[in-house]
Amino acid sequence: MKSLIFGDSLRLGLAALVIAGVSMGIAPEARGQFGPPPAGVEINPDGILRIRIVDRAIDQQKREAAKRQIDSDLASVSPLRKVSLNRLEGAIAQCLARGESPTEAMRAMAGLTAVRYVFYYPETQDIVFAGPAEGFYTDPTGRVRGTESGMPTILLEDVVTALRAYRPGARGVGVIKVSIDPTEEGLRRYNRALSQVGSAGPGAAQRIAETLKNNLGLQTVSIDGIPATTHFAQVLVEADYRMKLIGIGLERLPMNIASFTDRSLASSGSATAMERWYFEPSYDALLVSEDGLGMELSGNAVRLVGAAEMVAADGQRKGRGRGNRASEEFCAEFTTRFSEIAEAVPVYAQLRQLIDLSIAAAFIQQQDYATQAGWEMAVLMDESQFPVETFTAPHQVETAVNAVWKGNTLLTPLGGGVVVQPKRALQQQFVRKDDAGKLVAPRDSVAPRSADPHAWWWD
Repeated sequence: MKSLIFGDSLRLGLAALVIAGVSMGIAPEARGQFGPPPAGVEINPDGILRIRIVDRAIDQQKREAAKRQIDSDLASVSPLRKVSLNRLEGAIAQCLARGESPTEAMRAMAGLTAVRYVFYYPETQDIVFAGPAEGFYTDPTGRVRGTESGMPTILLEDVVTALRAYRPGARGVGVIKVSIDPTEEGLRRYNRALSQVGSAGPGAAQRIAETLKNNLGLQTVSIDGIPATTHFAQVLVEADYRMKLIGIGLERLPMNIASFTDRSLASSGSATAMERWYFEPSYDALLVSEDGLGMELSGNAVRLVGAAEMVAADGQRKGRGRGNRASEEFCAEFTTRFSEIAEAVPVYAQLRQLIDLSIAAAFIQQQDYATQAGWEMAVLMDESQFPVETFTAPHQVETAVNAVWKGNTLLTPLGGGVVVQPKRALQQQFVRKDDAGKLVAPRDSVAPRSADPHAWWWD
């Protein structure tokens, strides 16, 4: 099993409290020319997630080396690169037959950084993804990223995970979900610790945060709809965990977005209230051709929504409807500026990619493209031939707690989750029909090159 470090650029306040047992303040001189050093989370062999920071200089060296080594055609920036999924599988099958592994270009989907279109061509029986692309490299954290933009590259293993969730002839999963939750025992200890805080005052905030963290203990990671040992699952967990850190003010985005705690608008009610935030798709982000042979994804298909819970003395959690004003404002700004955030912090671009891939896979299944194409997906659906369940499953995360005083009230927010219902996005009320023929021009420009039936990607 792989122990993966997820990396990207993050800025953490110099006065940040303790996260996962490590002080996350970064001195200005360490930030370098291109902002703060690459950082992310890692999952150890015991399945426990933690924060890690790596050297930016190494990242830059790897990027420059990749620019010199990568094939010139792949290195070029393309506004609309095309990848035939069934031709790609054929090329992979040829590699395996020769006793070779799939190439890096195959694993990086020829450098695609987004899927903007899904098309089916009955005349050639090609199922095609199309979107922007560029050269790529693997940064020191293991994330594959564009050499020019730094945006993460779509990975074939994530495509395969999505296709397996919606394989031909199967029902397809209803929900792909990640949740990070404290245990009931941890919440009981947490409540007891809160009751002893008394009137310690703001000067004791860091000591209180550490006490609360220790009482909560490790939180439980649950994953539904996809195997927990896939890269797909790892990205969802990282996005979930780090969104919570941002919300409670323990990770700072590289743009001016106030956290939930920064807004100083939290409820002055019970200190046992939990604010929880969930990523979900914007389910009205699809444009589908009238003949059902194409779909466009908007590229802005992620939103953050909030909910609030009460925690009883015995650790039981109960929903209490909408969050407070600070929570609503935090979620609204995160959603409105999600594209900006994704450009600066790659894990959120990856989250958007995975939501798009899930919807694209569900669309391919709904339209029955594989059957029409005579594509059995014999290699990609077979874990023994193309393994994707190769990572350590994340079971627990170390608790992150930020203690903030508002007047005489101690605020200790918690929360997080990702919930994706791809088939919901394909329901009639959410799909926009392409009455104006907007998809005709891109579909014609994407058409496979008949001159070389073995070419699995083209510009």
